[in-house]
Amino acid sequence: MLIMIANVLDADNLQSLRDNLAATRYVDGRQTAGREASPVKRNEQVDRADPRLVEMQDLVVDRLLANPLFRMATRPHVVRPPLFSRYEPGMAYGSHVDDAIMGGMRTDVSVTVFLSDPATYEGGELVIESAAGEQDVKLAAGDAVVYPTTALHRVAPVTSGERLAAVTWVRSLIRDADSRELLFDLETARHALFERLGKTPELDLLAKTQSNLLRRWAED
Repeated sequence: MLIMIANVLDADNLQSLRDNLAATRYVDGRQTAGREASPVKRNEQVDRADPRLVEMQDLVVDRLLANPLFRMATRPHVVRPPLFSRYEPGMAYGSHVDDAIMGGMRTDVSVTVFLSDPATYEGGELVIESAAGEQDVKLAAGDAVVYPTTALHRVAPVTSGERLAAVTWVRSLIRDADSRELLFDLETARHALFERLGKTPELDLLAKTQSNLLRRWAED
């Protein structure tokens, strides 16, 4: 399930992050790549030792967890501290799959939060591969996309400008992606019906079903 989430970060959040990113130290992004991803990774990432990093990570995680659509889509148990990446002309990240285990944590959902105005750079699309084909994702600054960590994906070459993004991973309470999608659809339908009809016996039955499925599938 691939879901776009608008306005995860507001203008003040973005300005704070951009100010810090302009002053921070960057290192070769291959330092955080696995053995098979390293040869196709050409970007820069904020140095893990930079004193600004924790503040930036906390801001992004807090804003994600405050977003109802993010919570519905991912059912988060743990959100990893994000990596902040920079792509300049000629940089790209070839096709790869994210590690299944990071820092001792299973990864179920990948998240990219776009930090640069798409009008300020060319290329740099996040390309998510599936049996149905490829989907290019290039969102407004402050928007996020969530997608299964099991998916092959890549970042297309940046041909001009600068692409800044925050990338993180979620261990979900619901391990199975199809189950997460079913719960997402049920909750979306419940909200829409409540807005249209108010509280009804049928809505109560949907709520009961969703809660019992969540109880059955959740891993706390």
